[in-house]
Amino acid sequence: MPHIDYYFSTISPYTYLAGTRMEEVAAKHGATISYKPVDIIALFARTGGVAPAERHESRKALRSQELRRQAAKTGMPLNLQPAHFPTNPAPSSYAFIAASKAGGGDLGKLVHAITRRVWAEEQDIAQDDVIRSALEEAGFDAGLADSGLLVGAEEYARNLEDAVSAGAFGAPFYIVDGTEKFWGQDRIEDLDLYLAGKL
Repeated sequence: MPHIDYYFSTISPYTYLAGTRMEEVAAKHGATISYKPVDIIALFARTGGVAPAERHESRKALRSQELRRQAAKTGMPLNLQPAHFPTNPAPSSYAFIAASKAGGGDLGKLVHAITRRVWAEEQDIAQDDVIRSALEEAGFDAGLADSGLLVGAEEYARNLEDAVSAGAFGAPFYIVDGTEKFWGQDRIEDLDLYLAGKL
């Protein structure tokens, strides 16, 4: 049974645009998933990347065009300049970690619920009420927003180290069985083909 380590950021527009397509591919091939929210800005810094705000203007312009095109391809609404970006991704990441330990809901839906609030619904995912509503939408207890902060912080930091060690440098980033790497929501089709033995 294949296993996917899924490195993602709760403030990444590309994580948002992935929707739940990776989960559909995993289910199709009987793959298991480990969800690993990471501090994407710290990951960029550790792996030679540059935070979006610090990039050259030509890179910023291309990023905007790419996001618009990718959103159109997926049929998903996306605000290129959301009201609450950047914001602190730690509270939503800690709540996600608490939900993954508690169980009872759909983690793929939770990733999407959180990121959709940033990129399509103009909400601040650093706010407790926003996190609570995302948890409830995905079938989790809203009270998880208030629990496991220390454990969440420790695992969030560990996920960053794991990502660097595993060779991940962006989000979303999918690693199959510790070796085969796929970077970006536009590589989910390749992930599907690989799991099917065609790549």
